[in-house]
Amino acid sequence: MGVSIRAATVADREATVALWEAAGLTRPWNDPRGDFDLALATPTSTILLAEIAAALEGSVMVGFDGHRGWVYYLATAPGCRGQGIGHALMTAAENWLKALGSPKIQLMVRGDNASARGFYNSLGYELQDVVTMGKRF
Repeated sequence: MGVSIRAATVADREATVALWEAAGLTRPWNDPRGDFDLALATPTSTILLAEIAAALEGSVMVGFDGHRGWVYYLATAPGCRGQGIGHALMTAAENWLKALGSPKIQLMVRGDNASARGFYNSLGYELQDVVTMGKRF
């Protein structure tokens, strides 16, 4: 398959946001360009990109809050699913977080996304008995 993983740069923003949109990850109440920019501007976060023959085929946003690592925007191009790209990105995300000293990695999955839950379960992720609460500013 020849997947290569690299850190995103500012020049990757539009292609990455287009991938997130194609993968169905964006929502009207979130600003994906703002999320991208903030991730690259913060030293404890990054966006990792998966490429095959220099074509963008996957991404994952990773951050460390000082207590645990978080994963967002894991995306694989719709035509490339099932080829191990998501697995490669999650391995890279885990390694990036371990290098920062993160003792744990967490992520959020929408409750109705059974296929994503199955994917993460296959990688050893377990359902946590927590409730996520939030507040928009």
